Amino acid sequence: MTNKRDIIKDAIKNIGLLTDEKIRQAIEEQSMTMEGLASILVRLGYIANKNVGKTLVSQIGILPIAIKPQEIQKQAATLLPANIVIAHRIIPLKQESNKLVLGTDDPLNFLAQENLEKIIGAAIELELVQTKDMDKVLAALHTPREKPDIDLGKISEGIKAAKGGEDAPIIKLVNVIINEASSRRASDIHVEPLENKFRVRYRIDGVLHEVPGPPKRLQGSVISRVKIMAGMDIAEKRLPQDGRIKIRLEKKELDLRVSSLPGIHGESVVMRLLDKSSFLVGVEDLGFLPDQRKAFEELIGLPNGMILVTGPTGSGKTTTLYATLSHINQKERKIITIEDPVEYQLDGINQVQVKPAIGLTFASGLRSMLRQAPDIIMVGEIRDMETAQIAIQSALTGHLIFSTLHTNDAASAVTRLVDMGAKPYLVSSTVQGVLAQRLVRTICPSCRAAYKPSEEEQRILSLDEQGAKAIELYKGKGCADCSHTGYKGRTGILELLVITDEIRELILNNASSAEISQKAREAGMRTLKTDGIEKIKRGHTTISEVLRVTQDL
Repeated sequence: MTNKRDIIKDAIKNIGLLTDEKIRQAIEEQSMTMEGLASILVRLGYIANKNVGKTLVSQIGILPIAIKPQEIQKQAATLLPANIVIAHRIIPLKQESNKLVLGTDDPLNFLAQENLEKIIGAAIELELVQTKDMDKVLAALHTPREKPDIDLGKISEGIKAAKGGEDAPIIKLVNVIINEASSRRASDIHVEPLENKFRVRYRIDGVLHEVPGPPKRLQGSVISRVKIMAGMDIAEKRLPQDGRIKIRLEKKELDLRVSSLPGIHGESVVMRLLDKSSFLVGVEDLGFLPDQRKAFEELIGLPNGMILVTGPTGSGKTTTLYATLSHINQKERKIITIEDPVEYQLDGINQVQVKPAIGLTFASGLRSMLRQAPDIIMVGEIRDMETAQIAIQSALTGHLIFSTLHTNDAASAVTRLVDMGAKPYLVSSTVQGVLAQRLVRTICPSCRAAYKPSEEEQRILSLDEQGAKAIELYKGKGCADCSHTGYKGRTGILELLVITDEIRELILNNASSAEISQKAREAGMRTLKTDGIEKIKRGHTTISEVLRVTQDL
């Protein structure tokens, strides 16, 4: 550590320009990105512009040494790569037996001397030079450079190829991971430190696919880079954190929700890609067969009551609710939602984000929303008795309420409300319908091929001998369009329970979910499995997909 470094660091701290913590964070960021320290400090918002260091040293009396640019140009090109010289504004002045003496016109480089030694791979000593001399050297070296083409499948090679400056390897690597996920239509990116490897997986059409990951040694750098992008505390590695990233890659703006979770081998990070197009679907795109769609549109056209959507996490409940609200959104109606989180902003609809830390829960938010005189309310999830009671009271007083519950099938949603403590007579008089759903992958249209069902498949589909001869099933062979999976995109398999007078009577008498489901099937309701089988017969999906998502039923 040079004496000049101490002087500059103390002066910066004494005038309150930077704290030790801010300097530490910026230097840690530089060790990952290889950027110039001044650029990092500006990007992090710690300083207003890159020239504050020059103003500072002129005030504390550190004078630049004189150099001859024309004598330095040749050795600058031979001793250091041009991209490092340009990115960090450092030039070799002389080479001694045990160190390299470098000139810089950026006093902030003195703070990052240790990082520069790692980047260059040698011990260095820094001297301050005049900006005009530095500019002359850089002008001679500043020729266009080809940017290496990094493929996610060749991350290790990409890291080696991308050293220095604007091609900073960790920044580029994280951008490639995100961009590749987007191009593959992934909904989530899972970055997972394991004992002997650093694993990256994409969730595509609901199924996780592992891709070649970075070397284990880059684990900390990649995770820290993601946390910085998401506005999370990179120093906190013991507690879970949440953040959000907005990034523009290849002329496309991406929005990601980020969460970190400490594990025994390091922090696991999941990035959820909030794709606007996935929420901008119509009711006609949800997977309804014609009779279901007609019944559902009649339900959501009612003036009051409660309509519930059920299913496990990742079954498309939010997409269904957004499509429904968009379908019934009119100028004459006031619609308010309370969500955790607000995944996509809907035009013309008032949306509220739950914030439990300040007391804004589903229950308290719903209570306040009623004072806003809404016509339609969407509650992200009914999690407790208080929320259930307020939602039921709201439905009784003339509001149309939409919400979700975590139940396996439609009939169980009704009994779940009763189990929470809601009175059966209130449930029977407010709940108008329940939609249970799952998502299945659809067969890739580019490699779709027909085949005759096997005996086992005939049994699953309940086909007799004549039916088996008449039917053709479909599957995807696998092609470039579907990444050789045979599937591309997803659709819903749906179970729509319409609360009829007979079912209301059952609810009043505390009937079980099995009894309610039986009565609904007698009235023509298709269960999730039977709806899935119908979509298999129509060539939309495969038997294995339907069995995968309905095995708990």
